[in-house]
Amino acid sequence: MNLWFLLILAIPLLGVAYVSWHVWVLLPLANMWKATIIAAGVVCFFMLFLDLSGTLDKLPLPLARVLYEIGTSSIIVLLYVVMAFLVLDAGRLLHLVPRSWLFQNGVTAAALCGLLFTLFLCAHIHYKNKVRVPLELETSKPLSKDYTLVMASDLHLGYHNTRRELARWIDLINVEKPDLVLIAGDIIDLSVHPLLQEDMAAEFRRLQAPVYACLGNHEYYSGEPRAHQFYLDAGIHLLRDSCAVVGDFCIIGRDDRTNLRRTPLPQLLQQADRKKYTILLDHQPYHLEQAERAGIDLQLSGHTHEGQVWPASWITHSLYECAWGSHRRGNTRYYVSSGLGIWGGKFRIGTQSEYVVGKVRGIN
Repeated sequence: MNLWFLLILAIPLLGVAYVSWHVWVLLPLANMWKATIIAAGVVCFFMLFLDLSGTLDKLPLPLARVLYEIGTSSIIVLLYVVMAFLVLDAGRLLHLVPRSWLFQNGVTAAALCGLLFTLFLCAHIHYKNKVRVPLELETSKPLSKDYTLVMASDLHLGYHNTRRELARWIDLINVEKPDLVLIAGDIIDLSVHPLLQEDMAAEFRRLQAPVYACLGNHEYYSGEPRAHQFYLDAGIHLLRDSCAVVGDFCIIGRDDRTNLRRTPLPQLLQQADRKKYTILLDHQPYHLEQAERAGIDLQLSGHTHEGQVWPASWITHSLYECAWGSHRRGNTRYYVSSGLGIWGGKFRIGTQSEYVVGKVRGIN
């Protein structure tokens, strides 16, 4: 495990070294100024580890938010700066880019800064725009009426997604007048502390429909007992390897696969009322064939964020049978959400932040 951690850590550190060298030779400035700029960038990158180490919980909330935003945004900015310099280097090797563009060139430096600033400004605006995804669902099982379900995942509430933003999301959900609200895990980011500081549980209690949810991996990272208590305080019905009958629905919530001893799905289904429309909440969308074999009507998952930014989306699509969107296996429908919130920097490039409005209708 330590070896894998070191290998994963080595990749961004190599990126930092690569970008630092390029910045040094590109900027037409005195060495003191170039060193200052590079040092500032390196410090921003290492702020990422303040959040991962739990240090932010010990700081005043406004300061912790700023440090979180800088640290987690820096890893995404680093990715795109690396890609920009790789393109320029490839162009130089192919004799498409003059060597002078990459050495002591203020015009190139200004152009790169302008392009990256524009890209990330647009990516942030795109993140703030929450996309409403309609989903039509039909069943031959008996329903007393047509139902509206609002479904979401990966809110990642914490230092960056604050109570003010959560309030806006709650308003969006209430506008739909749902019969049920279903959340497929990762309500919490990496710490419960900012949620308690801002009393975010009070916002969830404004929801005008019953709320059912399962745990995600981030609830374990944040401390599962405290996360569990937050769910209770927020009035969220937490399903951990358990089932709940709600009107014409049987909702099944799996514990996250972080818990290696979670109940196998066939055993869990022994508790379920199979005559009702069955909805499975399972945060990580692995082994979709299990829900099909079990005769589940609908599985809701999240976790992938669809990579959050391109080209990371290519990786998630290669790892999962369905990394985002609507999917079908036999008679089982699936929806893998890219998330209402996000981890880290608030940028969406080639992906979207979304909530799903499902309409369940009988076909008899």
